[in-house]
Amino acid sequence: MAEVQIQKREDFEKALRVFRMQCKREGILREFRQRQYYTKPSQKRRHTAKKKKR
Repeated sequence: MAEVQIQKREDFEKALRVFRMQCKREGILREFRQRQYYTKPSQKRRHTAKKKKR
């Protein structure tokens, strides 16, 4: 889980940028988009097979 603690004199914009980078590295948004809708197991297999082919 991404977490950023802000000190008293630290810039909020900088902390927000750090938080976004942490979310990107951990793949939080990507996972959210994948879980947003149900995909059947056969569709998942088709998708992974298509990725491997490239």
